Amino acid sequence: MFDIEEELKKLPACPGVYIMHDKKDKILYVGKAVNLKNRVRQYFQASHQVSSKIARMIEQIHHFEYIITDSELEALVLECNLIKEYRPPYNTMLTDDKGYPFIKATVYEDFPRLLFAREMKRDRARYYGPYTSATAVKETLVLMQKLFQLRSCNRNLPRDIGKGRPCLNYHIGQCLGPCQGYISKEEYAENFQQALDFLNGNHKPMIDLLEKKMREASEKWDFEEAAKYRDLLTSVQQVAQKQKITSTTGEEERDIIALAKGEDEAVVQVFFMRGGKMIGREHFHLNHVRDESRESVLEAFVKQFYSGTPYIPKQILLQTEIQDATVVEEWLSDKKKQKVTIVVPKRGEKEKMIELAHKNALMVLKQDSEKIRLEEKRTKGALKEIQEWLGMKELSRVESYDISNISGFASVGSMVVFEEGRPKKNDYRKFRIKSVEGPNDYASMYEVLTRRFLHGLKEREENAKIQSFGVFPDLIMMDGGKGQVNVALKVLDELGLCIPVCGMVKDDNHRTRGLYFNNEEIPISTRSEGFRLITRIQDETHRFAIEYHRSLRGKAQVHSILDDIPGIGETRRRNLLKHFKSFEKIKAASVEELENVPSMNHNAAASVYDFLHKPPKEENKPPKEENKNSK
Repeated sequence: MFDIEEELKKLPACPGVYIMHDKKDKILYVGKAVNLKNRVRQYFQASHQVSSKIARMIEQIHHFEYIITDSELEALVLECNLIKEYRPPYNTMLTDDKGYPFIKATVYEDFPRLLFAREMKRDRARYYGPYTSATAVKETLVLMQKLFQLRSCNRNLPRDIGKGRPCLNYHIGQCLGPCQGYISKEEYAENFQQALDFLNGNHKPMIDLLEKKMREASEKWDFEEAAKYRDLLTSVQQVAQKQKITSTTGEEERDIIALAKGEDEAVVQVFFMRGGKMIGREHFHLNHVRDESRESVLEAFVKQFYSGTPYIPKQILLQTEIQDATVVEEWLSDKKKQKVTIVVPKRGEKEKMIELAHKNALMVLKQDSEKIRLEEKRTKGALKEIQEWLGMKELSRVESYDISNISGFASVGSMVVFEEGRPKKNDYRKFRIKSVEGPNDYASMYEVLTRRFLHGLKEREENAKIQSFGVFPDLIMMDGGKGQVNVALKVLDELGLCIPVCGMVKDDNHRTRGLYFNNEEIPISTRSEGFRLITRIQDETHRFAIEYHRSLRGKAQVHSILDDIPGIGETRRRNLLKHFKSFEKIKAASVEELENVPSMNHNAAASVYDFLHKPPKEENKPPKEENKNSK
């Protein structure tokens, strides 16, 4: 039994991270502290003033745990990692999980390439970005290939020069053919450097060159060639135009961050400045901001955003001061391996950029507030309706199950999970029925539920890190009426679990008309958000089960008779089909012809021949009775 008063006395007076849990062991909140003893005790002191949101959290705290660290910096890093992993409901959360692509220049290769990269690694390559649009990166790479004709293949050059034919890019004029030795290493390096200069924002030489070539082609009346240069020129000018917002302060790289806060949601706008030019902007939504100050929301964003983004600029401009600015600077500098500074500008050009970012954030918040309200209504609002219909005190996690088979063939079960009215696909699970033969949905469901909750109980007993099976639902929804509900209740009773179970009852047209709960049918309005959520849960459960069943059927249908031949593995099967093109030709081949196939020897060839030419098994039929009248 966890005694909060006793555990508070044991708290150490050192830096660390504290984690608040409810009675179901769900993590409610993660925080860091310079002094764990003082910080955690504040939550349980009546004299300490807290926001209404934190007051609601304190009411739910059943127990807490803490992790000691050597410094406040270590506590900050650990706090960011835990928030990202567990997404506690009472922490201000960054809802967008966006990744930013890069252009990777493999400068360490003899014939370097420009590649699309999802993350920046600590290798010998040079990275450009991050860019806010993957599409823009891909379009830029296509343009670079047309302009500078760099290779994009994976050949190991110069080792593989002359091996194999040149690829299509060479034939359409988008590669200089280094794989064939058509260009020297020095000439290629000069071309590659021009490409890097272009990526660094030096577009004028290329614009001048394209304009010159376009004029020369026009003067020669080669209008097709002139049109090609015109199109390239247009593309280059568009890339240059996207970087028209420049900074005159000489700072090469910075992020400009401003916030617009609503009732329980906020929008943060980020401008990305690189090389004195704005390369893009992005907005991010945060929730659980009710009763939070602008400073604390902005601080939460900075911690979560820079714990996930692969690139950190040298300078970060913020709209307001944040409490842990010094520690955050130290953390970011350590991640970047360079000095990173956080600045709150009060005047001048930087302050104007902050104001521009704030106006953009405010505009997005106004545009999206109605959308957010409707989304809340169809998710949390719908869940609240179901909770009221069933008379439950709380409802967050719902699990739904279904069985799929065709005349008992390859029976499978599906488990889908909805949390806060939204699908949680990482927790979906598939079950291949092992103990039931034939189309017995009740027995199959019994097996699925038993396996699911036994696995969950095992996770809990081992006191390991609880995975999805170890998290039990607030409600189980069965795709059916009384029969399926009774199966679920039987499993729970046998395992000593107490979880509410309701059935989704259908009418004669297979449409949900009500919920079967506590031995009675509860009618529901088909125009309510709760009904629509139930329909989405049903459809998702069916879809997940049917897709899994379809995949198993597909695997069964591609089974070949060659799979059953002793001594013939995947490589030999593939070589046989590649050599003879069809099963009929394999069957018609002699042992000598089969031996000529790569990887086949005499024994393997004989095995194939004997297997395909063995006589069919005779059925055991009773002997015919002799006609007694025959002579």
